[in-house]
Amino acid sequence: MNAPVAAGLPLARAAGPLATVAGALVVLTDLGRLVGGHDVVAFGADPLTIVANAGYAVSFAVLAVALVAVYLRQAREAGTFGALAFALALVGVVEHAGNMWFDGFAAPWLAVVAPGAFGAERPAVLLTGALASYVLFGLGWVLLGVSVLRAGVFPRWSGVALLVSGVLGLGAGAAPFGVPVGLTFLALGVWLVRVSRPRSPATPPPAAPAR
Repeated sequence: MNAPVAAGLPLARAAGPLATVAGALVVLTDLGRLVGGHDVVAFGADPLTIVANAGYAVSFAVLAVALVAVYLRQAREAGTFGALAFALALVGVVEHAGNMWFDGFAAPWLAVVAPGAFGAERPAVLLTGALASYVLFGLGWVLLGVSVLRAGVFPRWSGVALLVSGVLGLGAGAAPFGVPVGLTFLALGVWLVRVSRPRSPATPPPAAPAR
């Protein structure tokens, strides 16, 4: 797929707004998790905690769509490495979204009907799944940052920010370590909106005076 075709796809054209909305949602909901409660009672009864955790899970669904749209804007220039980095980043977002879905939608119910489950020993399969989601999420953003730097389509600061966000994103299950990814996508989305905005036609030069 060549660059003009990719950029002309509806999803690619919406990359700026999608990245802006996704980034803002991640930042707001993760900060909400930071100020919310962290004990079993809060998970099942505190409205702020419940809304923030559910919103954080939803923000990852929006982030996944935005990630696809952003990738389409540099698909050709990113090459094979960029495609692999994008695939890993997308898998990481999906895996982590499942992790956060549990906190957002299952944990409130579990905190009410079986609060003792939160203090029970975690089996190996659960620990393995959680660790895999954290590692894939962080590693995916790191490689995506490298691909952005290599492709040269987006500003260099966005590639560096993605690298840093990926390292910090290894702990994105705990607030506020998801905020860096959100801020990066928010800033990149704003940049994409600005560069995609139609420019006013240049003012024609004045006509030469008649002789």
